[in-house]
Amino acid sequence: MPPPYPPRFAYYDGKLQQATSTSSFQTLDPATAQPLADIHTTAHSAIDAAVASARKAFPAWSSTPPIERARILQKAAAILRSRNDELANIETHDTGKAFSETSTVDIVTGADVLEYFANMVGGGGLNGETVQLRPNAWVYTTKNALGVCAGIGAWNYPIQIALWKSAPCLATGNTMVYKPSEFTPLHSTVLAEIYTEAGVPPGVFNVVQGRGDVGAYLTQHPGIAKVSFTGQVSTGQKVAGSAAGGMKYVTMELGGKSACVILPDADIDQAVDGAMMANFFSTGQVCTNGTRVFVPESMKSQFEQKLLEKVKHIRPGDVFDPNTNFGPLVSKPHYDKVQSYVKHGIEVDKATLLCGGLDKPTWLASHRDKDYQNGYWIQPTVFTNCSDSMRIVREEIFGPVMTILPYRTVDECIARANNTTLGLAAGVFTKDLNLAHQVIAKLEAGITWVNTWGESPAEMSVGGWKMSGVGVENGRRGLEAWVRNKSTLVEMGGEVPTVFAKL
Repeated sequence: MPPPYPPRFAYYDGKLQQATSTSSFQTLDPATAQPLADIHTTAHSAIDAAVASARKAFPAWSSTPPIERARILQKAAAILRSRNDELANIETHDTGKAFSETSTVDIVTGADVLEYFANMVGGGGLNGETVQLRPNAWVYTTKNALGVCAGIGAWNYPIQIALWKSAPCLATGNTMVYKPSEFTPLHSTVLAEIYTEAGVPPGVFNVVQGRGDVGAYLTQHPGIAKVSFTGQVSTGQKVAGSAAGGMKYVTMELGGKSACVILPDADIDQAVDGAMMANFFSTGQVCTNGTRVFVPESMKSQFEQKLLEKVKHIRPGDVFDPNTNFGPLVSKPHYDKVQSYVKHGIEVDKATLLCGGLDKPTWLASHRDKDYQNGYWIQPTVFTNCSDSMRIVREEIFGPVMTILPYRTVDECIARANNTTLGLAAGVFTKDLNLAHQVIAKLEAGITWVNTWGESPAEMSVGGWKMSGVGVENGRRGLEAWVRNKSTLVEMGGEVPTVFAKL
């Protein structure tokens, strides 16, 4: 039988480009390991053509009044919302995430960001400044689009991340060539078609398909002015190094090993709820996950008991069942990676396995659909009595694996939380808001929460510290990442100030 979705090709000049590939591969449904679609790798010559299409479109799009660009992007946001469930269905097939999640988070939050930046530029967000230096001289600034930008997507939030990149890019007058992850490419040309339907001119948003070699060719392309990348640290280092050689602008949103700090006075139910959201939402495949859970020694037993009670509310199952809230991992390579960490935690780190482990969820044994037996399913896993030196504590696993780290004093906890090369996110749970702000101020992370975890609204600028990234996305500061500023000094005194006047 043919795959259920039509083939995916490159998209540029405002249409699908079917004669642009010399090879193809299949993308698989993580829940069943069954083929979803044939993905046709974009040839280098076609990547050149996509960049050329974007360059051709740039002058007219960048000179279009911001309010007109805003109207087009607002229409695209409306189309996204009107097709929410259809798009969520695609995302669930592609990522394995439960429909209960994709239908309420992925498209919704992506459309929010698109609307946010459209409203911002339509309301004067690209206005510069005017400074009066002296009666006869003044300075004004303008914000100018960069040119053709490359967006490299990630597989955990495919359409959301595509919108996080393309929304401010297009709103500020740039054009984009976007490459989705090869593991989750189904959304890419659908989003391109939605932009076209909304009135985005041909060449403004383009798509290329393929694995890492396609991304490398795109990010090194001399026609690219900026690279926006979301992914793991090691890949981000290569992309940033390549971009730096070409003096390209970059935004890097990379990995994390974030600290979830439970302070001694925290409400135990809220603390456990927060820790579970920080570890098991989206099957743990979230870059900001708080996988290092610091718990006071005096609270550890109570915390673990409550955690074991609440883990029962994690419901793996048919990903389209509205009661399911936990899906498979995204791919076989990633499943193998996460399982290897769990095995290492048991056999080498010798951490105490509180729940979970290497076996697949028990619900699979009674599931009538045999295809689900082949999916990349894993149990939510909790290790306790962990130490900072353990590999499962130090390295990003990117799966539903929680490590509980007991501590004695708050100062000790802060020092240990900061003892990492990564600095993406952190959060605290406490009833004492004064103490919360004091601890947050000392945690070395770019995204922080108090008494909650994970929400990242369009209005909130987010970005990592240390090895977790460069620059920010979203919020007012997110707009600045897609423009370059020009300053102009105007002299109106009627003569040119000079030191070379006649004596």
